[in-house]
Amino acid sequence: MFQHIGEMVLMLCRTLCAWPQVWRQRQKVLDQLFDIGNASLFMVCILSLFIGGVLSLQSGPVLADRGLAGVLGAIVGTSMCKELAPVMMAVLIAGRIGSAMAAEIGSMQVYQEIDALRTMNINPLSYLVLPRLVAIAVALPLLTIFSILIGWFGGAVVAATNPRVGVPFQSFFRVLSENVDAGDVANGLFKSLCFAIVIGVVSCQQGLATIGGPRGVGRSVTKAVVNSIVLILILDYFLTRLLLYFQ
Repeated sequence: MFQHIGEMVLMLCRTLCAWPQVWRQRQKVLDQLFDIGNASLFMVCILSLFIGGVLSLQSGPVLADRGLAGVLGAIVGTSMCKELAPVMMAVLIAGRIGSAMAAEIGSMQVYQEIDALRTMNINPLSYLVLPRLVAIAVALPLLTIFSILIGWFGGAVVAATNPRVGVPFQSFFRVLSENVDAGDVANGLFKSLCFAIVIGVVSCQQGLATIGGPRGVGRSVTKAVVNSIVLILILDYFLTRLLLYFQ
């Protein structure tokens, strides 16, 4: 475990040292940004809509029974901003994009294409890892913003249509705006940025460490997804404690 952590930290430091070359790799960054961001919008929309709806569906009747249905907008708004949107988007991107990164780089490692890059004096970190890391660090916070907005909408729809709750749209968003500020959104964006770095580093490191042919590629993909999700959930706890300390 410590060996893998050390390898990931070293790879991240070496990739950051290649940062001045990011402008030369801008086309690769844009291609990766399209694959991560635009191609994921539909899944993000569906997932966020139902996350907000389920949160409102579960919390609304409990609050309504206690005469607190009016605060449902604050609960849905804060939960989506600080916790649900960053974590669920990170898990989605880890499964969809992290696995693709590990499979692509792992296949190149197995078929010695990365050795060919080194032979041509091309740094694999600046050519392969840096564009993916920059793209996912930009795309995941943007997807999180989109997820927050769609989640709010889903929660408002369920709150307005559920006869046990009956909170109108205007009341829902009025309470939401009174209790959710820019700091709450920034909280979620900071988490999503940290999660993006974790996904990019873990997936690329597993791809570069692939050995053993096609079966090794499958193992690397599985490790990349599982390790990313586990680290996201562990890091989420510590980031939450840190952010609560500074509030």
